[in-house]
Amino acid sequence: MTQEHQATRRTLLAGAGLAGVAVLAACSSGGSSSSSTTSGDAPSGSAAALGTTSEIPVGGGKVFTAEKVVVTQPSSAQFKAFSAICTHQQCIVDQVANGTIDCPCHGSKFSITDGSVVSGPAPSPLPTQKITVTGDQITLS
Repeated sequence: MTQEHQATRRTLLAGAGLAGVAVLAACSSGGSSSSSTTSGDAPSGSAAALGTTSEIPVGGGKVFTAEKVVVTQPSSAQFKAFSAICTHQQCIVDQVANGTIDCPCHGSKFSITDGSVVSGPAPSPLPTQKITVTGDQITLS
């Protein structure tokens, strides 16, 4: 191989490596200008608006996918919030039905009351999240 060819190949490989670094940097920075926060990452003093109490049925709940949180209302005017990330393989839960928060990936079900595992394979409960209910507004604290 000639020195010129080796230099060209080295330049090409270096350029490809830098492109890969740029892609990784873009992915890891979130790449989004959204102002919503994920559970547990809200700066102190700020809150992410989730929705209204009328969106959360008694005995049911709603998954807020973008915020990775699920809000339930086990009994009238009692609101609970949990991480929407399943503790089995970190899939996002997709529905609240029949008193459980359900994961579509492997069938784990969690209690709407306390996030405990109703049926596995999830190894542990959904972590609780802090919400504030003011009037009919629900915010992630």
